[in-house]
Amino acid sequence: MLNRSIADYNAIHTDNESHFYKSKIKSGHSQILIQLLFDVVAIFSAYLLIYFIRFESTLISVTVKPGIAELMLGAFVFESFWLVLFYFSGMYKNWYERSPFNEMWKLLKTVLIGCAIIIFLVKLDSDSSPRKLYLLNVVLISLTTLSGRTTARIIEKRLRRNRILAIPSIIVGTYKRASGFYAKCFKSPSWGYNPFGIVLINQSELAEITTDSSNNPPILGNLEELQELTDYYKPEEIIISSDNTDHKRIIDIVSFASDNHIKVKVDPDLYDIFTGQAKTQMLYGIPLIEIRTQLMKPWQEVIKRIFDVIFSLTFIILGLPLWLLVALIVKLDSKGPVLYSQPRVGKNGKIFKIYKYRSMSYEPLPKDQKWTSKNDPRVTRFGKFIRKTHIDETPQFFNVLMGDMSVVGPRPEQPKFVDEFSKLLPYYNRRHKVRPGITGWWQVTSTGYELSLEEVTSRIKDDFYYIENMSLKLDFEIVIRTVWCVLKGHGQA
Repeated sequence: MLNRSIADYNAIHTDNESHFYKSKIKSGHSQILIQLLFDVVAIFSAYLLIYFIRFESTLISVTVKPGIAELMLGAFVFESFWLVLFYFSGMYKNWYERSPFNEMWKLLKTVLIGCAIIIFLVKLDSDSSPRKLYLLNVVLISLTTLSGRTTARIIEKRLRRNRILAIPSIIVGTYKRASGFYAKCFKSPSWGYNPFGIVLINQSELAEITTDSSNNPPILGNLEELQELTDYYKPEEIIISSDNTDHKRIIDIVSFASDNHIKVKVDPDLYDIFTGQAKTQMLYGIPLIEIRTQLMKPWQEVIKRIFDVIFSLTFIILGLPLWLLVALIVKLDSKGPVLYSQPRVGKNGKIFKIYKYRSMSYEPLPKDQKWTSKNDPRVTRFGKFIRKTHIDETPQFFNVLMGDMSVVGPRPEQPKFVDEFSKLLPYYNRRHKVRPGITGWWQVTSTGYELSLEEVTSRIKDDFYYIENMSLKLDFEIVIRTVWCVLKGHGQA
């Protein structure tokens, strides 16, 4: 390991600034802010043009003309509506990761839907033509927003070429391959990358690197120092460029970046190890693989949360007499409280208390945390039934309402086991990128419950399948499958 102090890092950083350019503005959210600024101007311009054509020209007949107060309020509502719609449609994703034609197509589809909503919701004058107004809105909003976004692209591209705007990054890989990518970034500032230097996967390469050339890229350190280096340099992206096909190391890097909210791009040679998790994109003629960081689109996340709340409330209210009866039987069946709570690890590693109907003998001072086993002697008589039918999980709908859980997602685990599994499987914590669920893909496809590395590995594969394919459609399928599992007594007693 390269044991260095912060002073050594400062020295390397100084070398970087002389060896490579120092961008004046980090990329970050600057591109989104530029897009947002041009959208605000474009939408307001469209609003004024629509107002003029509708109320000041003779193309559309009207009976009532709005006053100043109504005009200002209308502008605010119009502006807010389109900005919110653009956000939930994913229009503020970094344009650098989407081609101009894809952005244009996405924008046109969003405008068509948005204008249909406006015509449906707005109370029209009796003598106004909905068709004319719809066409008017579509044409003007499309023209102004497309013009604005095209201008934003031109400005951002110029900022990149002038080395004012750039993506601070670190290249991780083998020296030969990583230094080649570093050199390309230096020669092509329009790519938008500002790599601070290289982090070597194999420390043994240090002995083979010559230091007599001023063109050599800076060596920041090795893989064991990645946490320190990212804390110091705060890169927005990690670019993996390696001839080394050690899958475990590469996955460890991706897991680390994901945990630290750093985007990851990979050289195409490594595509085979990310099947199902990555997509190739063209970056000014250079194909890179992007490891997905956004699991669902913003509007999908909102719909999923709305579904969670509505489904949970409906389930609790409609079944209230049954849930009260279950609580009474639990109380009569054995001594102890009706509900059982236990700490679990949720989204982003947050610890929360999960609630269940108590199905085991009450222990005032619980022993060490452990998984339940088949025919566990601690399970009560009624506990066997509610565990078989998963009725013991019902109180977790309150966890859903509190925002700690979702109806569908990976099952939350106890902190002790999370620590143990994370040491054995470094990518284990990726399952904490989403809210844990009452039910999930593993619950409806597996029958294994015994504690073993093989079982945990199998569960993780199912969890990752769900995470990488998250959608409202898949959630609905899992809910239907769960109903069937409950009816046939799929749970472990």
